[in-house]
Amino acid sequence: QVQLVESGGGLVQAGGSLRLSCAASGSILRLNAMGWYRQAPGKQRELVARISNGGNTNYADSVKGRFTISRDNAKNTVFLQMSSLKPEDTAVYYCQGSGLSIDYWGQGTQVTVSS
Repeated sequence: QVQLVESGGGLVQAGGSLRLSCAASGSILRLNAMGWYRQAPGKQRELVARISNGGNTNYADSVKGRFTISRDNAKNTVFLQMSSLKPEDTAVYYCQGSGLSIDYWGQGTQVTVSS
């Protein structure tokens, strides 16, 4: 069992930056990949960024060039650096870990971008 705890959300003005952190209770190397998802009110949860154990990354088109996902295996933590934030980035952001046969999710952290 892996527990994921997000932090770093908050209120920021458009054009600003935030860094989200996701701390895992166990080794994230046990997971195949880690990701950040987001869900805005009335919308489906969507993938924002993903990073494999080997460090390969992929991003949603809407955040390419603005967001960066990274991981610190020694600290069992995954980060999402968000820059040039837009009001449409407002959502609850969830950390996700892909196990062999199960996905683990954090409780989410709210990001609100004001115009």
